[in-house]
Amino acid sequence: MIDLHCHSTFSDGSDQPDAIVAKAEGLALRALALTDHDTLDGLDGFLDMQKKASVRLVPGIEMSCMFAGRDLHVLGLFVGHRDPMFRDRIKGLKTRRLKRNEQIFTNLRAMGITLGELGGRSGEVLTRGHIATALVMQGHAADRAEAFRRYLDEDAPAYAPFEQLSPATAFGWIREAGGLPAIAHPGRFAKGAFIWDAAMRDFRDWGCLGAEALYPDHSATETAYFLRLCGELGMAPTGGSDYHGSMKPGCELGTGRGSLNVPDEILDGLLDKLKEAGIRGH
Repeated sequence: MIDLHCHSTFSDGSDQPDAIVAKAEGLALRALALTDHDTLDGLDGFLDMQKKASVRLVPGIEMSCMFAGRDLHVLGLFVGHRDPMFRDRIKGLKTRRLKRNEQIFTNLRAMGITLGELGGRSGEVLTRGHIATALVMQGHAADRAEAFRRYLDEDAPAYAPFEQLSPATAFGWIREAGGLPAIAHPGRFAKGAFIWDAAMRDFRDWGCLGAEALYPDHSATETAYFLRLCGELGMAPTGGSDYHGSMKPGCELGTGRGSLNVPDEILDGLLDKLKEAGIRGH
């Protein structure tokens, strides 16, 4: 079993990278990818654990894009996180995220809600997850799900979009950094009301190599659909729990909400896809 999607304290997870690796060791995972939002800052410490770990550690990232007027997340797996050009590009994403957060705070203030400073750990990227937690702590929502629904989801009043980053640009950046681009949790896009056949074909033609078919919130029908689509389009399926520790209760590393099982063969398929595309991988 493998898990190629998780988050640490360097974005909106509750666990340090080394603690996630220790948890993966306890689960006897074959491979683990750290994919924090729009940052590479946790990867040095994460990869340093390889000396002590039997689980294969995969450097990754989850990049925030816009497609069809909505948020779309793109995973970069096996990325060269020390590549100077890639690092500079990702720093630009942090600036873009800061601007978005300021607009969310402005929208909340217009609703009579002032959150004040949301302090974070050094290197941490502030996300909507942090804002949702603050809304809960100040009594504006019962839990994070309600905070997103009432304030932060795409159709909610405090939502603010990112400055435009196209999926095609993200695919190119990831490939140039030696990585494999894949669409994250496609079943969540547009709240599940999107037919992917034509768009996924376009994404493949723009350089995308995979899609996260195996994901805790995908139904069995969605999983089968995305596996079939990957097969038809010659793309590699991937999968992961989207583990956030205590920031996402009920979603565990490796098994997601209890039934997730991403088989080892998924890792082999991704490595084969990298080789086929002539990308070195890391």
